[in-house]
Amino acid sequence: MTADDSFGRLDDDDYPAYTMGRAAEILGTTPGFLRALGEHRLITPLRSKGGHRRYSRYQLRIAARARELVDQGTPIEAACRIVILEDQLEEAQRINAERDRTD
Repeated sequence: MTADDSFGRLDDDDYPAYTMGRAAEILGTTPGFLRALGEHRLITPLRSKGGHRRYSRYQLRIAARARELVDQGTPIEAACRIVILEDQLEEAQRINAERDRTD
């Protein structure tokens, strides 16, 4: 992989660019919160060759939404389910909009 290839990934929302510590810092939360999101299957971080969790920007957005709900008093299990449903709804709306444009 060349340096140019690596820089191209900076625009990829799914590229696992962030360590657990950095992700927690960006979100203003703890690594334990990120682990809990993984336990509830909201996000599944990729693992580095050394076994460390790595998070993408997309996963950080999902985690930020879950944190927002938890901060409002929603139990983490419910917050994870809400975020999953919101994500599914957004995807369905995107698909419908694309279909409407092609009709």
